[in-house]
Amino acid sequence: KWKGEGTTLNLDSIFIGRCYDYIRIVNPAVGEKNCSEIWEAFKNAFIDKDPCSVLPKDYELFINLSFHTIPPNKSLFWENNQLLVNSFADRGRRYMSLADTLFGYVADFLNWCGEANSPELDYESCPTTEECENNPVESFWRMASVTYAQHSSGVIHVLLNGSAAGGAYPVPGFFADYEIPNLQKDKVSKIVIWVVDDIEGPDRDSCGIHTVAILQNRLENLGFDITCTDNYE
Repeated sequence: KWKGEGTTLNLDSIFIGRCYDYIRIVNPAVGEKNCSEIWEAFKNAFIDKDPCSVLPKDYELFINLSFHTIPPNKSLFWENNQLLVNSFADRGRRYMSLADTLFGYVADFLNWCGEANSPELDYESCPTTEECENNPVESFWRMASVTYAQHSSGVIHVLLNGSAAGGAYPVPGFFADYEIPNLQKDKVSKIVIWVVDDIEGPDRDSCGIHTVAILQNRLENLGFDITCTDNYE
């Protein structure tokens, strides 16, 4: 009935397994977390609800239970280059992107939704953002993005794709709409922008031109100290 793919099979096992993987192997520094309680809070945000009326704030308990501090100077924001970011951050060893936090790690690349008046997950289909904005996945990443931005500090890194068809800095986009407005100016010392082209890809956007210039102006107008580098190796 929806156009999007359905809930990832074995969602509960993947989610809880990732949670233990994170606190035991990936980043034990976050301390003890109750993974089954985190799963229940996550599930209760969207289960038994119309999948077009799930709001970011519905994930508040999940965020509170899974939250941990993000080390200063380690935040890495990005648009249009998820796989590069994942290898670049090196699972939180070099940088800690949203997907390297516990609250991002458990849900990365997964899909989920429920249905009204049913305790079941919908494995057949889930709404896309085009069909409705307040769907479980979109609202989750909005809440996670806001939380991540609010708690980022020190030198902030932004990795943009200079080969992206719509420009390196898409508006609307998660970085433009949910992250920039939630950066805490008193906690951020500097914003470092890297514009990287795809290997063999076109060079459509660079520092000081097109959408990157729009981003630079926006951040400068907000009073941030910024630098921009092209094709950082």
